[in-house]
Amino acid sequence: MKINSIKYNILILLVISVFNFQLSAQEYPTLWNEIVDFKELDASGSISKNRILFIGSSSFKFWKDVNDYFPNHQIINRGFGGSTLVDVTRYFYDIIVPYNPDQVIIYCGENDFAFDNDLSVEEFFLRFETLYGMIRVNFPRATINYLSIKPSPSRMNILNKSIEANKMIADYLDNKSNASYIDIFYPMLDEGGNIKEEIFLDDRLHMNAKGYQIWQKVMEPYLK
Repeated sequence: MKINSIKYNILILLVISVFNFQLSAQEYPTLWNEIVDFKELDASGSISKNRILFIGSSSFKFWKDVNDYFPNHQIINRGFGGSTLVDVTRYFYDIIVPYNPDQVIIYCGENDFAFDNDLSVEEFFLRFETLYGMIRVNFPRATINYLSIKPSPSRMNILNKSIEANKMIADYLDNKSNASYIDIFYPMLDEGGNIKEEIFLDDRLHMNAKGYQIWQKVMEPYLK
């Protein structure tokens, strides 16, 4: 499949987003409520600009003490639960633009496949390419990192798609300046190639402190 250009994807997305913005509170009430919470949090205190911005789904959202893991960095965490790449793109002007980030780290994609059995890897990649393009156009000097889709014991049905999608994004970013793919997939496997069950909560989807310690070790060298 020939991948459409970033500019084409952005144009299509902008047309769609004008319509979607009007529907945010009605069509996506739970997610929109989280965006409102972010706005209220920003209004209640001083949020410094030019920080490292974490965006994506619940694996970031539940990393409440992320700044304790990276004491030498200033991180704004704007992960929101149940989000897909489509959702992150929809709220681009709410959760990315206001912070004028020096670095954007994305963890999102697991829900895309989990919520849509018919979603192809090629379609998923176009979602990523659109978000990447929007970040790059608006913040040409920012570093962009994509954190690989993790292997979750409760979502073995999407494992193969996740591996293929990870590789596609890794190959894509390998040719991009000021951007990189961060692999946390394989560090979450044991020596036998099995997922480390002990790093997950009882839901076998979200991680405990042991899981985040693995992420911290892998991610630290990439942080500005």
